[in-house]
Amino acid sequence: MEKAGRLIGKMNLPSKVADGESRARAAWPAAAGKKIARHTLAVSLVRNTLVVEVGDAVWQKQLNTLRHFLLRNLHRELGEALVTEIDFRPMLKRREPQRAEAARPADAIHDPVLALLYERKRKATQ
Repeated sequence: MEKAGRLIGKMNLPSKVADGESRARAAWPAAAGKKIARHTLAVSLVRNTLVVEVGDAVWQKQLNTLRHFLLRNLHRELGEALVTEIDFRPMLKRREPQRAEAARPADAIHDPVLALLYERKRKATQ
């Protein structure tokens, strides 16, 4: 039985559905395996180079040693040599939303209409 990645590559589908980038990004978790896929994210395909974000510099170094193994798995998943290189980049630290320590006083709001609405809402919730 053929894998879906190979079949999609052979079909004549619109470019938005079966473009190389979306196929390569979708094949990454299967090619990398569960453990590596949990710590990485395939971001884009730039001139046959798959850009993969990794958790930190340690993961980057370790995955660089596995590059040829991962490329072979990608070729097998895609059914063609769509990806010829993998670029591992450390992910940027994403900040979680932060709550304000205290509510701003209405006099700090310069728009008079918004200040009035704020005061009314604050009084209604008290």
